[in-house]
Amino acid sequence: MRIGELSERTNTSRRLLRYYEEQMLIVSARMPNGYREYDERFVDRVMQIRGLLDAGLPIRIIKQILPCLDKPRTIHFPDATPEMLDTLRRERDRMTERINCLIRNRDSVSDYLDEVSKGWRPDPDQERDRHDELIDAHSAN
Repeated sequence: MRIGELSERTNTSRRLLRYYEEQMLIVSARMPNGYREYDERFVDRVMQIRGLLDAGLPIRIIKQILPCLDKPRTIHFPDATPEMLDTLRRERDRMTERINCLIRNRDSVSDYLDEVSKGWRPDPDQERDRHDELIDAHSAN
């Protein structure tokens, strides 16, 4: 796929995709006309990169953990430093905290919806209007 399609499918600007390529996070082949051509697997890869960046990981660490995202996994870190491992542990713990917060918020919204839905009764006038609109729309076809 060309860069425009990858951009649309991942909601990532072309400029940012070229930056990912400069940083060797993704790779493109060059077509005879000079256009970049990306493999289908880079849709998921770009989404993973964006998620890791959103989680606060710097590009230099993302580069090192990208092999862990591939199938089959190839994990080899000849230059893993104690500092890098500490950074990854902190970021992992921060992600866990964010996940737990999202779960609590989701559960609260669900509880609220359940409670509010118990006593909810549709307005008869609104129901009649919606019914009339559906009939009108069906008759138009």
